[in-house]
Amino acid sequence: MRLFAAVLPPEAAVAELAARVKALRALPGADGLRWTEREGWHFTLAFFGEVAEDVLPELHTRLARAAHRHHPHELRLAGGGRFDDRVVWVGVDGDSEALRRLADSAEAGGRRAGVPMDRHRPYHPHLTIARARARSARHDSPRHGSQRHGSATSLAPYVDGLTDFAGREWTVSELSLVRSHPPAPGVPGQQPRYEVVAAWPLGH
Repeated sequence: MRLFAAVLPPEAAVAELAARVKALRALPGADGLRWTEREGWHFTLAFFGEVAEDVLPELHTRLARAAHRHHPHELRLAGGGRFDDRVVWVGVDGDSEALRRLADSAEAGGRRAGVPMDRHRPYHPHLTIARARARSARHDSPRHGSQRHGSATSLAPYVDGLTDFAGREWTVSELSLVRSHPPAPGVPGQQPRYEVVAAWPLGH
């Protein structure tokens, strides 16, 4: 199964972001982007890709240990940016360093469990809200973004529209293991569906 470790923002934070995204989607040219669905909004910590069934027990054990080693911390959704003209994302304010340490532990846990991982890169916390339509879908790496290149739609206006965005503060209290179900082939507008298969409270 296709898996990744993630932090999921609470519904109140998601609702605030959804209101801002609604305004962004009213801007000229917004139909040139594929907007992600709020049900799937998350901060990827470590992307594991296809994980064999026999690796799952050890992966669960390693992620549980990773969660135990980190305490809950405060964040808020704030600001935004882009990966070239490929992806629009929302960033964070607050204890982002704690989120980076959690991401490093999740990645290390995957490696120790035997999951083949890309080489380590610095973690860049981001929540993807839109992608260029010109390229095929791919899960964005939390380390260095998507691998697609180029777009006919400038993302600058949408990033500008996030400059003053700052949501309410919320507590990161658990680490989730999420399964990505690919969209049905040949169905326009279909997006991946995400399913939380396990979660561990931080600091326990």
